[in-house]
Amino acid sequence: MIFAASSLSCLTDTIAIVTTAPHAPVIEPETDDATDLDDIWKVVVWNDPVNLISYVAWVLRKLFGHSKEKAMELTMQVHNEGRAIVSDGPREQAEMDCYRLHQHGLWATIET
Repeated sequence: MIFAASSLSCLTDTIAIVTTAPHAPVIEPETDDATDLDDIWKVVVWNDPVNLISYVAWVLRKLFGHSKEKAMELTMQVHNEGRAIVSDGPREQAEMDCYRLHQHGLWATIET
C-alpha cells in the first residue's frame, strides 16, 4: 500500500493522541482477602410439606451413612423444629452435600 504523506501524518497524530491520553484511575473494590475455605460449613435440611418422614430418614442414611436411629432423630428434628444440621465440613463438601440433597428432592442450604 502506498500512503500519501498527509495520510501518514494523520495516522501519526492519531497514534500520538491515543498513546498520550491520560488513563482512567483504576478503582479496586474493597474485598476481604480472607477466604472462608477453612471455616466449617453446616448443611441444613428444612421441613417441607412434600416428603415423608421415612423418605427423609432413608436419604440421610443413604447420603451420609447415619445409623437408622441418628437418621430418624435428625428427621424428627426437621419435622418438629423446622430444620436440622445433617452434616458439616469444608465449604466444597457442604456444597456437594447440599446439591445431593437437592437431587433427592429435599430442601437444603449451607451456612457458616
